Amino acid sequence: MFYATSLLLAVGAIGAIWLFNRLIRLRNQVRNAWSDVDVQLQRRHDLVPMLVESVKGYANHERQLLEYIARDRSAAMRANGPAQRIAPELALGQHLGRLVALGEAWPELKANDNFSQLSTQLVQIENTLQHARRFYNGSVREYNTARETFPTLLLAGALAFKPAEFFAADDDARAHVEVELEQVA
Repeated sequence: MFYATSLLLAVGAIGAIWLFNRLIRLRNQVRNAWSDVDVQLQRRHDLVPMLVESVKGYANHERQLLEYIARDRSAAMRANGPAQRIAPELALGQHLGRLVALGEAWPELKANDNFSQLSTQLVQIENTLQHARRFYNGSVREYNTARETFPTLLLAGALAFKPAEFFAADDDARAHVEVELEQVA
């Protein structure tokens, strides 16, 4: 009887250690995935001022768009952590799409080598960012699922493993973007 009880306790302890280590590994994967997203967001933030300056001379009538981009970039850079950063990043991405569309509508701007290089870099960053967001959300899904399934949920609750937040678009970001351009003579 003593050996059976000892064996049962040992198996239980080994199982708890395995579940704990799994939660730690998944939580670290979520943190690493967010770090990858954060790196791409920083690359985008570094590129935005150069892109905006390149467009300013050609598109003075789109000053409001440029102000939105500056505001969203500042808000995103001030935010701490994924939860506070998601909304301004989504708005920034939406406005940058409009900025690139603006450049496409202005033949002189489109022909400008600086704008062309910057917009190509922006598209590359956005593609990489999209991949990083998907990986982050997959990591969040795996971690949250592990956290919420039995028997891990007993250990996760007792050790205060918090759920991770998905990088998801808000309702405003899902709206169709209207781009109206006027040629200024």
